[in-house]
Amino acid sequence: MNLDDLMTKFSSSTENQRKAIFSTLFIAGNKLQTLFDNRIPEVSLKQFMLLSIVRQSKEQLTFTQLGNLLGCSRQNIKKLADVLVKKGFIIIQQSPYDTRAMCICPTEKVNAFFLDDFSEYQEELNYLFEVYTDKEIETLFILLSKLYTGIENLENKVVNIKKQGS
Repeated sequence: MNLDDLMTKFSSSTENQRKAIFSTLFIAGNKLQTLFDNRIPEVSLKQFMLLSIVRQSKEQLTFTQLGNLLGCSRQNIKKLADVLVKKGFIIIQQSPYDTRAMCICPTEKVNAFFLDDFSEYQEELNYLFEVYTDKEIETLFILLSKLYTGIENLENKVVNIKKQGS
């Protein structure tokens, strides 16, 4: 079975299309992570995403805030941060807003990485989207934004089910 066969099989109903979309999100994430991890040896895709958010943030973010943004636990952020500290990309310091919380702060190595090392890979990332028109990019952006709303809806349902079971 190839991808075209799979898409044809799942196009027969809305229910099957939902299953295909869910599977596609998982498979696409795995493929992108494998491509990125094999192509850019200095950081993994998860480390890159953490660095990207830390670099773009106007304020210092705690492990918990970063976990919420990246969709993972505070403990996962801590593990990623520990590796990035050893590589010299970030420092960890106490939050200026909450003495119990720790924040991740970028070092100059992060800016150098994005300006120098990563810039050569940025063009390669453009290949991912060159199959889309500008209008399709806009539509995809809107739909992915809406997907986050669906994920939040699912998270709320799961929390409510857990509360009812307690």
